[in-house]
Amino acid sequence: MHCDPRFSSVREVFERHFADGLELGAAFAVYLDGELVVDLWDGVADRRTERPWEADTPVFAYSCTKAIAATVLLQLAERGLVDVTAPVAEVWPEFGVRAKQRVTVEHLLSHQAGLPALDERVPVAEFEDQPAIAARLAGQRPIWRPGSAHGYHALTYGFLVGEVVRRVTGKSVGELVAAEISGPLGLDLWVGAPDDVIARAARLTAEPPPGSESGRSLPTAGGESGSGTGSGSMPSAGAGSGPARRAPGVLPRAPIGPPKDPIAAIALAAGDPNSLMNRTMGNPRIQDLQGGANNPVMLRAGWPAVGLVTTARSLAAFYRSLLAGDLLRPETLADAIRPRASGPDQVLLLESAFGLGFMRPAMSFFVPSVTAFGHTGVGGSIGLADPKYGVAAGYVMNKMADVFAGNQRAIRLMEAVYRSL
Repeated sequence: MHCDPRFSSVREVFERHFADGLELGAAFAVYLDGELVVDLWDGVADRRTERPWEADTPVFAYSCTKAIAATVLLQLAERGLVDVTAPVAEVWPEFGVRAKQRVTVEHLLSHQAGLPALDERVPVAEFEDQPAIAARLAGQRPIWRPGSAHGYHALTYGFLVGEVVRRVTGKSVGELVAAEISGPLGLDLWVGAPDDVIARAARLTAEPPPGSESGRSLPTAGGESGSGTGSGSMPSAGAGSGPARRAPGVLPRAPIGPPKDPIAAIALAAGDPNSLMNRTMGNPRIQDLQGGANNPVMLRAGWPAVGLVTTARSLAAFYRSLLAGDLLRPETLADAIRPRASGPDQVLLLESAFGLGFMRPAMSFFVPSVTAFGHTGVGGSIGLADPKYGVAAGYVMNKMADVFAGNQRAIRLMEAVYRSL
């Protein structure tokens, strides 16, 4: 392990989390102006076998994936292969039906497309067939008029963005990540992990840390190691084929306004299996796989919304490379992190803000600096960069926090980083 003396308080916070029983296994890495100043890991990768967490232990990082997928698409935009301001139907003709003719690639990247939930239940047989899931979305009608509101497309983001990438290149997001990002940079970072990586990956547990975590307790997506469900699972989106399709007509601007009491609204939605929140988070239903997100099918599938397997050091190095201009031109990155959507989130029921695939500071991305950008993953993982301070960081763990937005472990670590600057 390595920790620059300037960041000794970061190591103290990291070690205190283990001493207080808040962690099972975890890693945290920070680059400052391109230099690795913090590289910490501890604990066990698998509590059943007590296999130790090593320097190169990878783990499933859920929605941290979205920033990686966005970078792939933005690289294609730089090459003139896709126009983010153009309608999706220009590269995916089947998509341009049922009031989606004017949905742009920008709408997909900024969660404004109105397609956060799949209408029909996705069978396990399709989990590794992303084009098939994308075809289901192509046949749907948006929930709100695209561009008039935003709501977190937790899973559908990946199938939508991934299909645009496939239509333009004939390749998956995972294939391009390997060829254009992790391969050239030498990163332990996969969107769709090979068998040897799956074999040494840390196993997630849905047991919530003791003590007080930020936010109202909500179920996490993905089951405990060795089980398909459990207290850490997101409720089902319903046993049937999904909600009835909307009759043709004018789409509403937005299904809701800002709730007067977000905590109460979130708690109510979390307890309703037919709420937009649960329909968004629970289909495809990862819990239908034995072991949930620990199942090799999930680790191998490479969903561009929640398919990332990585280490903290490589996640931080990805953001270091963004800041250095190694992955995107500086003007491309500056435009990508410019907020396109902010305010009440139709799915999360709290304030969120999005650029082109990147989260910006808000209740859903609670970070110490207003100039930071990045993405969280359900359960607590986070990757971020801050161009003002030259900071790039990655935090991953296998003990899932039982909260939906925000996680005190990551927040405390990042606060310690900024105090040390």
